Amino acid sequence: MKGNQQVIEKLNELLAGELTAMDQYFVHSCMYQDWGLDKLYVRISHEFDDEKQHAADLIERILFLEGTPDMVTRTPIHVGNDVPTMLQNDLNLEYQVVADVREVMAYCESVQDYVTRDILLKMLDDTEVDHAYWLEKQLGLIKRIGLQNYLQSQMDAPAA
Repeated sequence: MKGNQQVIEKLNELLAGELTAMDQYFVHSCMYQDWGLDKLYVRISHEFDDEKQHAADLIERILFLEGTPDMVTRTPIHVGNDVPTMLQNDLNLEYQVVADVREVMAYCESVQDYVTRDILLKMLDDTEVDHAYWLEKQLGLIKRIGLQNYLQSQMDAPAA
């Protein structure tokens, strides 16, 4: 089905953000694992998987609309060098994704592409409710219990 070219372009812009998020989460998860922060490693690896699914959903939709997915373009990643910075960088990225997804959803609505809008609505829910909210809670914990207590709480892997 030939899709609206601007929708395809906007989906490719979102794809760049999701690929960037994958890259950033991947690097951060490896760093957490290296530092022995197993709970953070497990959680951020989960976020990596979620971003990969978002990217796959966008690619599938772009292909359905007879577009070509842009797998090269990325927005800059921001790798932190300590846990609070890493969490904040990830949260900033999620806030940007939320803003971008909302903008593209509004555009899709304006051109009556309701299926793409609904696909993006699921992505928006994952980003706001699962990703951003969890990151906000972690930064709040650091403020409430202190960094050292927070880091200690992240050292043991959860039971499988």
